Amino acid sequence: MEIPKIHEFEISDALEEAERPISPKPIDSGATLSYHYYMQTLNQNALRRSSQNIAINYAHHGTDHDHDEVFDDTDEFQKLIITSTGKEYTEETKETAELLLEALHLRRKYYGSGVETKPTPTAPNSLRKCPPPPCEASSTAPFDPFNAPVLGPVKDSEIKDKDGVFYIEYKRHPRKDLSEEPHVSPPPSPRDPSAPTSPQNVPMTPDTNTADIYSNTWVPALGEFLRDMERMKKLISHGPAKTVCYTRLRLLESKFGLHCLLNGGQETAAAKEVPHRDFYNVRKVDTHIHHSSSMNQKHLLKFMKKTLRENGNDVVIHRDGADLTLSEVFKSLNLDSYCLSVDMLDVHADTNTFHRFDKFNLKYNPCGQSRLREIFLKTDNKIKGQYLAKLTHELFQDLEHSKYQYAEYRISIYGRSQQEWSRLGAWFYDHKLFSENVRWMIQIPRLYSDFKANNMVHSMGDLLTNIFLPLFEVTKDPSVDPKLHCLLQQITGFDCVDDESKPEKRFTIKFPPPKEWTGSYNPPYVYYCFYLWANISTLNWFRRSRGLNTFSFRPHSGEAGEIEHLGAAFMLADGISHGIMLRKAPVLQYLYYLTQIGIAMSPLSNNSLFLNYHRNPFPVFFARGMNVSLSTDDPLQFHYTKEPLIEEYSIAAQVWKLTQVDMCEIARNSVRQSGFEHPLKMHWLGESYLISGPKGNDLRKTNVPNIRIIFRYESLLEELKWILESVKRENSDSDFGPLHDLSPLIQGKI
Repeated sequence: MEIPKIHEFEISDALEEAERPISPKPIDSGATLSYHYYMQTLNQNALRRSSQNIAINYAHHGTDHDHDEVFDDTDEFQKLIITSTGKEYTEETKETAELLLEALHLRRKYYGSGVETKPTPTAPNSLRKCPPPPCEASSTAPFDPFNAPVLGPVKDSEIKDKDGVFYIEYKRHPRKDLSEEPHVSPPPSPRDPSAPTSPQNVPMTPDTNTADIYSNTWVPALGEFLRDMERMKKLISHGPAKTVCYTRLRLLESKFGLHCLLNGGQETAAAKEVPHRDFYNVRKVDTHIHHSSSMNQKHLLKFMKKTLRENGNDVVIHRDGADLTLSEVFKSLNLDSYCLSVDMLDVHADTNTFHRFDKFNLKYNPCGQSRLREIFLKTDNKIKGQYLAKLTHELFQDLEHSKYQYAEYRISIYGRSQQEWSRLGAWFYDHKLFSENVRWMIQIPRLYSDFKANNMVHSMGDLLTNIFLPLFEVTKDPSVDPKLHCLLQQITGFDCVDDESKPEKRFTIKFPPPKEWTGSYNPPYVYYCFYLWANISTLNWFRRSRGLNTFSFRPHSGEAGEIEHLGAAFMLADGISHGIMLRKAPVLQYLYYLTQIGIAMSPLSNNSLFLNYHRNPFPVFFARGMNVSLSTDDPLQFHYTKEPLIEEYSIAAQVWKLTQVDMCEIARNSVRQSGFEHPLKMHWLGESYLISGPKGNDLRKTNVPNIRIIFRYESLLEELKWILESVKRENSDSDFGPLHDLSPLIQGKI
């Protein structure tokens, strides 16, 4: 029977090899295993058995193979081969595979339409042209963001708002293309030329009466997204899909255990042969850390005492109609530098915070006093964030001294007014808050109901306007706020934060657009995520057209609350923080594995808030091959040492018995999940890090042996093959649709 043509994934040539009709070879003790995948295969007489066969074999890589260049650190290792009899492909597996493909295409629909920040290997810096990253030329001084060139304004364009989504609309001059402008290039092509053009989709291509106006950006309407969410909810609660996905996840976990049993010693030996590299000397990024709690409690205590001694006469706050100095504030609280202690600060999480997010939030107030938080841990205060800036510079010094540790600090924009961005940009610029070891993320708290109750905003549309309109304005003309323009060049992404365990109004497709959301109740999580994602998408299109850096969307998701939060993040997000609720959703967990969505997990944080350490799913997720990393979340509340990220790794290694190879793999994941610039990642991980599989791994930089990378890579390809085979056996005449469109979901992520 002729083998149906199967679209190849762009991630590797491995599946291209799989399209060739190769006769399977019998497996015996001396057989050589070439890592070809037979898409038509394993039902031939040579491998036909009454039950599935499992064979452990050596994989030799010599001069007679096509993939010699892949393996540069190992000659042979043992592999687990599971052959097929065809009997395992039941009606349930076929139905599950079809649902999984549908879910993958849903993610491709949203994830592929705008929030995509990783450059391609052929255009390594195409998305981050301004500013040039610090490591672009090692012979020159590090890039100074405070002296970056400022772009000119975009002419003949206008910022529009359509149902809560901002976008840029251009005017095309007769016989003149927009690209003739010195600093402007035409907007990118639409996500999909065949995208629906109903009035619900925003923005629209103009009709012939206004043909001189155009805007080539497209995002689905809210109603379409909510219908897709309903489909996703049905999929993740589908009974047979739960059973099948749970079985596949358990198989992945068991395969990793056998792999470590067979090849663990060889992996360790390969890592030992690498000069200079060990766990301490590989780059690791804290991809989830909140800036206002990024120091440990001892550091904050020392800083407060020192500031009180040296700057006691500074006017720091206005209370009860009078300006108060720092000394007067402490005196009014019956405190002095001598009596201050870590215990009196009372900022560390304890047993009282477990499942009590309200009590945890109070831990941000040193000594239980909100005025001390305003003075020392806020950017917008009487002293314009002077003390927090000094504290931030000390944190920079600690990171730079460690050399191999990096962080993405998350700082808040609330959306109460449009001036928040200007004040934050001034704080960043005036205090010269730049470090080669740090990038920034913006976190958006879901606090509309609080602002509405205090008459700070009239509708949800006002909140979105306050958050995104200043960003479009400064992208269009950086001269309107050069300080904010400077800050935006150091921002890598957006986060959406709050207590997920709060009860929320269940979403329906009848939800009003943001301008009409004027009630006092808070929009649900999926509503926030959709409008943040939609505006980030259109903003990214605009910034990319100007050669500026773009932003990822990495919200908090799955820390607590409803499973549907993780479903929305699966469709929209580049990565998530926490994700521990995936342990209760096998279908979503399997989908997160297939797409290798980055998950920044914080076991010590979860241990104090929602889940005891020994029940944390991190070691299970890691064993199954999910793209997980370790992060600190809030060192002020959860950590004791000067290096909280190392503390997080060390506790995980001791409790879960992680090897050095495991630790280096987790560190490698953290770099790939982060928003640091492409040339920096090339320097840290290797020039080919965007290529999936062993070809993208540089052992000399990552200290992760190719044996481990090959195992992870082949395991993922086998799961993709299983899905295709499950559908193919019932649809032999089908080419499975545009499966190559799914390649960006896993490109360069394993």
